[in-house]
Amino acid sequence: MTEIIRKLRVAAYAVIVDDGRILLSRWLGPERPRWILPGGGVDHGEDPYDAVVREVFEETGYRAEVQRLLGIQSVHGPLNKDGVDVDYHRIRILYEAKVVGGELTYEVGGTTDQAAWFPLSEVPDLDHVESVDVGLEMYRNHPPDGRIPRFT
Repeated sequence: MTEIIRKLRVAAYAVIVDDGRILLSRWLGPERPRWILPGGGVDHGEDPYDAVVREVFEETGYRAEVQRLLGIQSVHGPLNKDGVDVDYHRIRILYEAKVVGGELTYEVGGTTDQAAWFPLSEVPDLDHVESVDVGLEMYRNHPPDGRIPRFT
């Protein structure tokens, strides 16, 4: 009988929109680099609010101030990691934030290697992860229950 490996990952991400542009980080994913909202894993004992501020700074060089909680995205399903099947559950906590200081820099030795501002009109054509679309949907439509229909 094959053992099922279960993994839960809780992460916090920022939707930072300014003057018709969005700030994104380039994630060094297993398949290829793709654009993602700045943010990342919440450390054990760390408040997600603090995690998103820390992660934005690590990935972009900007100091961020959280404006509000946008919602939570829950993604559950199989994942094959290094030849091992994993029952993977991702909880993404999405915040609206704004830049209050710092300057654009890139993370070195982490899971991202670039950060950049993109016009909102260019986002659909970027090679990006679906959580960017989820975050923008929450930012634009303020779902009262903090959830939006799953993207397919």
